[in-house]
Amino acid sequence: MNGHHLILGELQDFVTGKTLPDTHDERYRQKLARFLVERRGFARSELRPRRVIPLDIDGRREPAVVDLAVQIDGRWVMIVKYGPGSLVTRHRPALAASRLLAPYQIPWVVVTNGEDADVLDGADGRVLGSGLAAVPAREEVVRRLAAMDRTRISEKRRRGEARILYCYDIDGRCPCDGPPCEIE
Repeated sequence: MNGHHLILGELQDFVTGKTLPDTHDERYRQKLARFLVERRGFARSELRPRRVIPLDIDGRREPAVVDLAVQIDGRWVMIVKYGPGSLVTRHRPALAASRLLAPYQIPWVVVTNGEDADVLDGADGRVLGSGLAAVPAREEVVRRLAAMDRTRISEKRRRGEARILYCYDIDGRCPCDGPPCEIE
């Protein structure tokens, strides 16, 4: 046991090949990465696991982590935020993360517990679809890439989103729920 997480051994990260602690949550993250490659057509090289968003709120510095981010032709196009349990409670922090990882709004935001998913429109938070089948395939993402809005998010908005993400993901979290020791 590590804190309240059961460590089942070690596993190999599907994307990077690195050895990671084998937990129930990590198994779901690996399943999601495989799903994006094998069922949605993304290349492993387009997936970026464990993307760090450094937060600095009133001098308190903490990293927030996006479980998976997808980058095509140098553009961030989708994030996947995993967490066990209810999906709706994870919508707002995932939207905040999608407004902080890149200087522009990332268009697709996937919130999942590994079994179910909500796909959100990054711009307005609308639920575009539910279930893992609603996660857009690579060909759809590429088709819409040219029309993607890359307007820079204002610093005022980014500061507000950082506070939201900090409140949901950092403030009051259990120390063993922090980011992995080897964040990329």
